[in-house]
Amino acid sequence: MLCLALLAFKAQAQQVISLQKAVDLTLQNNLTIKQAQLTEALANEDYNQAKYNQLPSLSANPNAGYNFGRTPVAGQYVYANQSNFSVNGTASLQVTLYQGGQLRNQILQNRLTLDVDKTSTAKVKNDLLLNVVTDYLTILTDQDLVIAAKQQIDLAKITLDRTQKNFEAGNQTRADVAQADAQVSTAELNLTTAQNQVDLAVLILKQYMEMDPTTPITVVKPDISKLTDVRTVYDANEVIKTAFLVNPDIKLAELQQQTYAQAVKIARGNYFPVLTLFGNLQSSYSSVVTSKVTGNTAPVSSPIGTVVGTQQQVVSLPQSEPILSNSYPFLSQFGDNFNQSFGVSLQIPIFNHYTARTSVRKAKLNYENAQLTTQLAKNTLSKTIIQAVLDLQSAQKSYVSSTQTYNSNKEALNITKQRYDAGLVNTLDYNTALTNYNKSQNDMIEAQYQMIFRSKVIDYYLGNTIVL
Repeated sequence: MLCLALLAFKAQAQQVISLQKAVDLTLQNNLTIKQAQLTEALANEDYNQAKYNQLPSLSANPNAGYNFGRTPVAGQYVYANQSNFSVNGTASLQVTLYQGGQLRNQILQNRLTLDVDKTSTAKVKNDLLLNVVTDYLTILTDQDLVIAAKQQIDLAKITLDRTQKNFEAGNQTRADVAQADAQVSTAELNLTTAQNQVDLAVLILKQYMEMDPTTPITVVKPDISKLTDVRTVYDANEVIKTAFLVNPDIKLAELQQQTYAQAVKIARGNYFPVLTLFGNLQSSYSSVVTSKVTGNTAPVSSPIGTVVGTQQQVVSLPQSEPILSNSYPFLSQFGDNFNQSFGVSLQIPIFNHYTARTSVRKAKLNYENAQLTTQLAKNTLSKTIIQAVLDLQSAQKSYVSSTQTYNSNKEALNITKQRYDAGLVNTLDYNTALTNYNKSQNDMIEAQYQMIFRSKVIDYYLGNTIVL
């Protein structure tokens, strides 16, 4: 009972993985995709910042300090040894009205950069999707090879048992027994090799899905009859035309080319003047200023001398004296000193060590390089698609040929087995027929999945959803 319970628990613990689930888990968990998405998020922040750069910039600069020693006396052109506590505050507002179109062009470039990163993410997903499908088909191929190897072992063991009995009856030699035993060993080695290939392919699939390597999984095998119904005839030129419109590699190259074209416009903006609107608010406080004028006294004339001879008194014109307050608090002084200003600033570039010209030239060179990169991407894709179409045609022919060979060897093995059982052929002939049958079976399995894979590769370049 305990063993049955453990077996049931193990069966439940295994995850059943279909191709669609493998794709979904890869898209959800794969770290390479997550890295691409983070890069895309960073580009989105740069795009938003480029738009924010059109907004005004507002800053405040308050400062306070304590001065002592010889300092200038407020309102006088003299210095004195005194202590002074002062507070100054400035607020500035600045808006760029014109900058050679750089702000707008930077927004457009950052938007293109965001599109580039989005396309890069799509490319990573598509490449991983193709890798998952490739590995999934490899698992199915190797699993069928394991099944074939087990069947070959069973057949080889039956042959060995029959040969051993014939040897004991004196109808066959010890060499025949050794040869039959070698067939069993060879079949067991083929099983070990095929099983190792399955384990390796499953491990790779787990890595794509970011799954714990120790997690047991069962790979769903689709209906083999549906797998054989695949399209094998394509027009390479038509595939290329469609691929140029949907393939992420081409989209990525073209977007990068547009990004560099926008960079040329940004660099040219360095030739133009910069027009800025500014406004400032400012005030200050000083502890040296302890009073303020609150008014004036009534005009008073004061004697300034007498006239010689007549002794008539001479007085000055009536003058008033300022009336000073007993204190000048912080808020009052800060409010009285408050002042504002606004205006426009124009910065005209005249000579800047040819940095603007160099920036434009470098931007143009980068754009030309991007054009070449786009063309290279198209040439590479065209070559790859033509090769893929040829590979599919070759795989289809190989599958037809290997199937015919398998059927012929299967029939030959049945006839040879009947003749062997009747004693009409020797062990060497029978083992040769068995070896040919085993090899043709493996070749047919591999050719079948190779044809399916080549067809799915064409689907990938056409932008079709890959399903099994």
